[in-house]
Amino acid sequence: MEIVSDQQRKKIHPHKFTLWVAIGSIIMMFAGLTSAFIVKSNQVNWTPVAMPKVFWLSTAAILFSSLTLQMALRSFKQREMGTYRLLIGLTMILSLVFLALQWAGFRDLWDQGVRLKGAGAGQFLYVIFGLHALHVIGGIIALVVMFVKAFTGRIKIYSSVPVEVMATYWHFVDLLWVYLLVFFIIIGR
Repeated sequence: MEIVSDQQRKKIHPHKFTLWVAIGSIIMMFAGLTSAFIVKSNQVNWTPVAMPKVFWLSTAAILFSSLTLQMALRSFKQREMGTYRLLIGLTMILSLVFLALQWAGFRDLWDQGVRLKGAGAGQFLYVIFGLHALHVIGGIIALVVMFVKAFTGRIKIYSSVPVEVMATYWHFVDLLWVYLLVFFIIIGR
């Protein structure tokens, strides 16, 4: 009996496995897009784009949201539901702050004359950052579901798997944003 339970503990939960497959797919998609950016940036008529300073503030917001979500996960595992609710709410607020700051950054780009059409970094910025925004919005929807469940749902089986999956996804989205920002600052010049 002990051997069977050791084998079950070593297996990855199906939801976690699915998440890692999805993360691998997302990494390949963004690797392809950033590779295309590098190739296109060597063209003669390429126009670089200066990143708005507000993107640094949005980076701080999303990194802090990752920290609060990790703390929420720890609170959930320790069955400190009051702290968990507070931290999951704070994570949700920080994620919305990130989106608002992103919107401000893209308005700044638009005001600089950076458009989706034409030769230059603008077309890549809107496509790549737009795809990232879709992934962030998906994460925010999951955060809202977790927030609602934290206040309304009864926990029948105390499993931390949903919170772990959400935290892993959110940390990935955070790291992806940092990668994209640094990539466009260094390579996009």
